[in-house]
Amino acid sequence: MPHVTSSDGLNLWYEDEGTGLPVLCLSGLTRTTRDFDYVAPHLADCRMIRMDYRGRGRSDWAKDYHDYALPVEIRDALELMDHLGVARFAILGTSRGGLNAMGMAVAAPDRLLGVCFNDIGPELDPKGLTTIMGYLGRRPAAKTHEDAASALEKVLAGFEGVPRSRWLEEARKHFVVKGDGLDITYDPDLRRAVEEAGHAPDLWPFFDALAGKPVCLIRGAGSDLMSAETADRMQARRPDMIRADVPGRGHVPYLDEAQAVAALREWIGRLQ
Repeated sequence: MPHVTSSDGLNLWYEDEGTGLPVLCLSGLTRTTRDFDYVAPHLADCRMIRMDYRGRGRSDWAKDYHDYALPVEIRDALELMDHLGVARFAILGTSRGGLNAMGMAVAAPDRLLGVCFNDIGPELDPKGLTTIMGYLGRRPAAKTHEDAASALEKVLAGFEGVPRSRWLEEARKHFVVKGDGLDITYDPDLRRAVEEAGHAPDLWPFFDALAGKPVCLIRGAGSDLMSAETADRMQARRPDMIRADVPGRGHVPYLDEAQAVAALREWIGRLQ
């Protein structure tokens, strides 16, 4: 099984497919490698490397929930790339994955080729944070994947024109059948880690650390976490930033939308 052992003894799940430009795919706060299933066919000419953060998916849970922190996740990612013998790589970061990418720009600038942000930036809209804290660490009330699909369709803001089959696929990816209902695919103590972490530092210097590297932003036009104002400020600081605002999508785009794919292809072209 494709696991790497972290420096503190946890088995971390990863997937390594394809050849070419190494792209490390880092998922959202509560998500897993399955975040990137939809975009995988569009990265067929890249070496696509995905990992489950500690405490998520098929990776071991942390012995201390305080280790569910960005610096530790960055260390884990670098140790994975060392394990694979990948000296330099790009990052496709969804939500929290983009925060980790900005941290990598400071922690290991010589290893980072560029970043594509999926609905994330140096500032987070409080509305989106409130939405996340509403479900973080809690089992869903839905008892079946079908019920969970219906709940996702009603609760997630900014999404339009998404077929029922996609909502059902999402429910099956992110909830597992357990006992008399569904359960989450991550350590519920992740909530305690986020609550106790407090306010994030000023992330603009971390974004600015990407100067000279190809940067792309894919944003859900209806996102409640990534505001248009923050995207505009990012564009002002990086006029060369590739940007796609995906209509009918909130937090986060699936990355197989036409606008997202076009932006990704342009970003990969610059990296190559």
